[in-house]
Amino acid sequence: MLDFDLAAQYGIETAQLKRAVRRNIARFEGEDFMFELTKNELDSLRCQIGILNKGRGSNFKYMPFAFTELGVAMLSSVLNSEVAIGVNRKIMRAFVFVRHIALSAPIDKTSQIEHELRELKQYIEETFADYNDINEETRAQLEQINQILAAMQMQNHLPAKPRRKIGFFTEEQRRNNEDMIE
Repeated sequence: MLDFDLAAQYGIETAQLKRAVRRNIARFEGEDFMFELTKNELDSLRCQIGILNKGRGSNFKYMPFAFTELGVAMLSSVLNSEVAIGVNRKIMRAFVFVRHIALSAPIDKTSQIEHELRELKQYIEETFADYNDINEETRAQLEQINQILAAMQMQNHLPAKPRRKIGFFTEEQRRNNEDMIE
């Protein structure tokens, strides 16, 4: 974010923000906190910022500062406005909250995952045991079915009673048919 945007958000003048940064420049060393835009960078942004106005205070006299995420957080600790102090408090609370989560959550998550893994292993072992029991029961039932089928086949191979023939018969065929029935 650019310095004039941050100044508006913190409710201070841009000059006051720049003075606070220059007085505490050691806090902003390195480009991971803040850097000053070059003339070329500023010119490339002008189409996004707006058209130059004529008159006093309308144009940039000094190149603006561009703040990174870390720089915005550091800036809230350097500025002395109510908004900046409130932002700084929220940042500190968020930092403590995240640290608390980072230190406590993985241990709980790890033990929870271990517990779930143990339950899953036990469930799988019980399922396989049931599966094996079902296979033994099924094998026994199939064996009984095979025995019954074999017994039924043996009954089908027994000589059957002679049956009476139906249809048109000659006199001789009729006598033979009646003899077979008796």
